Amino acid sequence: MKRFLQQWLIGTLAVLVAVYLVPGVRYQEALDLMVASLLLGILNAVVRPVLVVLSLPLVLVTLGLFMLVINGALLWFVGWLMAPRFIVEDFWAAFWGALVISVTSGLLARLTGLRGDPVVVRRTRWGKPPAGGSGPVIDV
Repeated sequence: MKRFLQQWLIGTLAVLVAVYLVPGVRYQEALDLMVASLLLGILNAVVRPVLVVLSLPLVLVTLGLFMLVINGALLWFVGWLMAPRFIVEDFWAAFWGALVISVTSGLLARLTGLRGDPVVVRRTRWGKPPAGGSGPVIDV
């Protein structure tokens, strides 16, 4: 439950950043922002995997860039569902808003420790194992 609340708070802050940075994305009250971020999280957990599987050839051909279109479409859909309370004016506002939300939530998740341990890169002598440390190590 704690992890869910942390992720929801991060998502809400990320949507708030997108509202301030992207023209065309706006809300009326704080509760609308929280409901929109909750709805976006639910859609990302349930609908997004289905969309990714259905559009997998396009995702592969574009080297993953089509994921930005999927994220934008989901944000646009949230704006459509919450039309008078949370507004996403057009697809480009949704696209840029989804990009801001992705970057912001990724940074906040990394800062709060919700993501796993980072890969550590250490320079060592050839053939000598790194001293003391756990986790993946890439020898350079």
